[in-house]
Amino acid sequence: MYKVDRETFEGLVTSAVVDLPDTFRDRVANLDFVVEDLASRDDYARVGVSGGTLLGVYRGIPLTRRGRGYHMALPDRIVIFQQPIQSLARSAADLSERVSHVVRHEIAHYFGISDERLREIDAY
Repeated sequence: MYKVDRETFEGLVTSAVVDLPDTFRDRVANLDFVVEDLASRDDYARVGVSGGTLLGVYRGIPLTRRGRGYHMALPDRIVIFQQPIQSLARSAADLSERVSHVVRHEIAHYFGISDERLREIDAY
């Protein structure tokens, strides 16, 4: 386990977003990144997982499912869960890489890429 304070962890999330390739980062709109301690029951229900540990979750409507009526909506959210990621991390570098991986994974959901497709392209 490698622990940091909330401000440091949020900085890792911000860095992971800044480090996204321009082709993705430039297309992100109406999306907030948030850090929470742990996933809620609603988060587990949202992703259809009854066991395991959630490291992050996308709360919103993927770009591929937005219709013409999608406007003036509150921002979607990508939530990164600090405690479970820290529990897996073994060093500062490992923590940073794990945060980056989770951010990229959840961004994929924002763009409408499913877990199944991420497995197919070996991006898990």
